Amino acid sequence: MVLKGKKITLGVSSGIAIYKAVDLASKLRKLDVYLNIILTEDSKKMISPTVFSAVGNCPVYTDYFNEVKDGWIPHTQLSLESDALIVAPATANIIAKIANGFSDDLLSLTALAFRKDAKIIVPTMNTRMYESPALQRNLELLKNDGWIIVEPESGHLACGEIGKGRYPDNDMIIEFLEYSLSKKDFLGKNILITAGPTQEPIDPVRNITNKSSGKMGYEIAREFSNRGANVTLISGPTNIKPPYILNEFVEVKTASEMYNEVMKRFNNSDIIIMSAAVSDYRVKNYSDIKIKKDEDNLIIELIKNPDILKELGNIKKENQLIIGFAAETNDLIEYAKRKLIEKNCDIIIANDVSKKDIGFDSNLNEIYIINKLGDVTHVEKNTKKNIAINIINYISEYFNSRK
Repeated sequence: MVLKGKKITLGVSSGIAIYKAVDLASKLRKLDVYLNIILTEDSKKMISPTVFSAVGNCPVYTDYFNEVKDGWIPHTQLSLESDALIVAPATANIIAKIANGFSDDLLSLTALAFRKDAKIIVPTMNTRMYESPALQRNLELLKNDGWIIVEPESGHLACGEIGKGRYPDNDMIIEFLEYSLSKKDFLGKNILITAGPTQEPIDPVRNITNKSSGKMGYEIAREFSNRGANVTLISGPTNIKPPYILNEFVEVKTASEMYNEVMKRFNNSDIIIMSAAVSDYRVKNYSDIKIKKDEDNLIIELIKNPDILKELGNIKKENQLIIGFAAETNDLIEYAKRKLIEKNCDIIIANDVSKKDIGFDSNLNEIYIINKLGDVTHVEKNTKKNIAINIINYISEYFNSRK
């Protein structure tokens, strides 16, 4: 994982959402980062430094003068040693200080001295404060200085008003952190990804589908986005939040809808990853009304859906890369190699869905990556997030080798 072993400084100002920063510190600790925390004077009045230290299992710095010891100057050392700086929550006051170069406390001093690209600020406040011209002007200054602004959410605020200003989900902040620290080896590349199952309706309340959760495709989309690509994710029905850093997210239900959306974008795509589990068949005679169980047996006639992957293989251009997926229950490598040739893919990702601890609905997977030369690379069982990283590392090497 990109965050493991990184040195992260978390700056906390005195917004009412400060309790959510405690959760952020906890999540970062679980990701095996080296964490340092800076609290402003007012934030100490809301939550004790001891709480942050215990939850983050890390040092907490508060007062500039008390922290200078034996030549160790906190704002210069923390800004120099840290790989990333996060300010969350960020009040209008700390935003104004950082944007305009004021440095009268430890957090603003550290922000002023921090010169690396991975710097994130999370504004949270009353909606009228957030929408004020002065605050928006300061956010523009920060953007121009290279800060990533994680936009607040809309909803009920602590003051009782409704509007934009709520602290966002900590998973979003961590996703932006991963993005800021990831290498950008796919910068400017257009990536088209399909994920999840498709559903073929029988009547208004029933459909034919499969067990695909979409988790693998979503993790691939997230990792490509982190690495600078312009990603379009076309997804069948899932229960997963799409990655926050996406260029385009398209929801579909049927195989025909997925076919149409893929074809609209195919010509402008450099790399196409077909990880969706597309239904091979659809119902020939869809019923507009619910079918009643009047008979002991019900016969449903099915007809073939378009073979999206095969059609893409037939029309692909020389500079395009097509990656297919083969989910099999037996003779995995043999069937995957056959599919690679029949569909004219460049790479096939094969996994054994007969194993109950990996594949469908699981957070784990084990795969084999097979290229046109017949080379087989085994990626042992791991989280789908780490499997996605392995797949994209392989694609990066393969894609660059063709130039």
